[in-house]
Amino acid sequence: MTTEKLNSVPEEQVGTAEDAKQIATVEPADEVVAVAENDDVVIGETEAVSFAEEDAALAAEAPEFKLENDEIAEESAEVEDRLASSLEGVAEMNKSELVDYFASLLENKPVQNMRYDVEAVKVAFYKKHRAEIDEAKKKYVEEGGDVENFTPAVDGCEVRLKELFALYRERREEYMNELEKSKEENLKVKLQIIEELKALVEGGETVGHTFQTFRQLQQRWKETGVVPQANVKEIWETYNLHVENFYNVVKINKELRDLDLQRNLETKVALCEAAESLVGEESIVAAFKKLQDLHEQWREIGPVVAEQKEVVWERFKEASSRINRQHQEHFEAIKEEQKKNLALKAELCEKAEELATELLTTRKEWNKASDKLIEIQKVWKTIGFAPKKDNAKIYERFRKACDKFFELKRGFYESIKSEMEHNLQLKLEICEAAEAIQDSEQWKKTADELIALQKRWKEIGSVARRHSDVVWKRFRAACDHFFARKSEHFASVDAEHAGNLAQKVALVEEIENYDINGGSIENIKEFQRRWSEIGFVPIKEKEALQKRYRAAIDHLFAVLRSGDKERGAERYRNKISGMKGNGGKLRNERDRLYNKVKQLESDIATLENNIGFFSRSKGAEALIRDVQHKIERAKEEMAETIEKINIIDKEQE
Repeated sequence: MTTEKLNSVPEEQVGTAEDAKQIATVEPADEVVAVAENDDVVIGETEAVSFAEEDAALAAEAPEFKLENDEIAEESAEVEDRLASSLEGVAEMNKSELVDYFASLLENKPVQNMRYDVEAVKVAFYKKHRAEIDEAKKKYVEEGGDVENFTPAVDGCEVRLKELFALYRERREEYMNELEKSKEENLKVKLQIIEELKALVEGGETVGHTFQTFRQLQQRWKETGVVPQANVKEIWETYNLHVENFYNVVKINKELRDLDLQRNLETKVALCEAAESLVGEESIVAAFKKLQDLHEQWREIGPVVAEQKEVVWERFKEASSRINRQHQEHFEAIKEEQKKNLALKAELCEKAEELATELLTTRKEWNKASDKLIEIQKVWKTIGFAPKKDNAKIYERFRKACDKFFELKRGFYESIKSEMEHNLQLKLEICEAAEAIQDSEQWKKTADELIALQKRWKEIGSVARRHSDVVWKRFRAACDHFFARKSEHFASVDAEHAGNLAQKVALVEEIENYDINGGSIENIKEFQRRWSEIGFVPIKEKEALQKRYRAAIDHLFAVLRSGDKERGAERYRNKISGMKGNGGKLRNERDRLYNKVKQLESDIATLENNIGFFSRSKGAEALIRDVQHKIERAKEEMAETIEKINIIDKEQE
């Protein structure tokens, strides 16, 4: 008998208290809990990636929040910076606080300075509002409601927000109308100043009060507010022309005139220096904005001496051109990046739309497709803004594709409600079957039946969430009841197991001390017979004792094989001696043995390499031991073969 044969000796059957406990607490839990965890299918599942910010921005752009002449609509990094700054200030407020903050803005802040604050309030409000709606919808579905019948409750905060925005829009429109009227009045005032300046030039007076009047006209011009945008360039050029005419035509005191021109030159040189310093400004947007202020100041300064006029203007224009070029390049880069983002988002839309048109018929296919769509959504979140005119449209397209996919998925799960009901009936039948045998005293038979029921439970599909926990607890209670009784029963046999342990320990010691040189294989078989007749031992001692027993038996077999090996070598030497004088036969025999060695070396290398691919899980340990045993046998056979080759070589010397 070989050691491989010994491995086939049956292990102790289920019957100890430890075995009963193992079945009751491990096998049922491992099998059934795994099913219970997957037992609930959420009808109306929503996407895992949060688009709260995008949804909030979209909700904040609803028609009721539209404004005419809205500076927020401009594409500008300055706009984005100001919005981000305003959002930071309200991010931690709840909805009620946001509405109260909006009301306080209307009370305390000029309507013309509120736009970015209002936009921040809207976005922050709808981010929280949409999150609350999603949570309410989820709870509604979990409680068994149909997602298509879900209607969010009226939100008093949202109603008040819209009322406040309507009031803000009304006040803003009033302000804008008044502003336009003011600009028209300013235009009339400036046209009148130009006419007075023109008359002053044409009057040809040289008295001192003429220059004083000119100064007064300049001051009135500066104090007059802005005019309509369409008239800005024309009216400034006209005014500047008549200012230069004044200096050129009116015969004022030369010293006074030169002093004024010099003062203007110094002011414009200072503006040139200020513009040149902006070239190194860290923020290109801020530099551009400051440059606009410098140009406004330049327009208000009078002429300079003729020989310096072009020089100083070219210097100012050169600095302005550099800043304008940087500003243009900055925004061209942003626009180019946004175009790329739009192209990337269009590709993701196509992929999402393709998923929404696939024919999916199983849960596995739907889950796999859901994972793909969620990955697409995660990629979307990493991509920046598209151009402003396209950003909302591309997001709406993407959201539409995602919504369509999840609506179809929801419809699929709705269609299998009847299957869930059928599964519930099957699981109730299993509960009844388990309860019918939970008081049985046929321990082995009933344990096998319960394990079979657990297997059937696992094979049955899912049931509705509202039933899964109840039916699972009912089944588990029946299983636990039986196995607890079984554990109590087998606790009474612990003394018997302890006696069996003492007998097996004594037998192992007898085997370890046995001298096999005077014995035979029949003696080993007798040891094996006596071992198998002894009953169960405590399970915690079982593995170590079994290992010790096998080691002792293997040792006896090894000693027997060692004697057999020596006798075999002697027989082979006699065989080779008979071939002496026949060189061809000896060479063939040696070649055959040599080839066998090479083949064994190859086999050993293959087996050793295969071990590296085996998992270290419990299921692979027996396989690894078997392969290691084969390697040992192959090495022994190779050693015997090499010994035979050595015998041939000695005969040929």
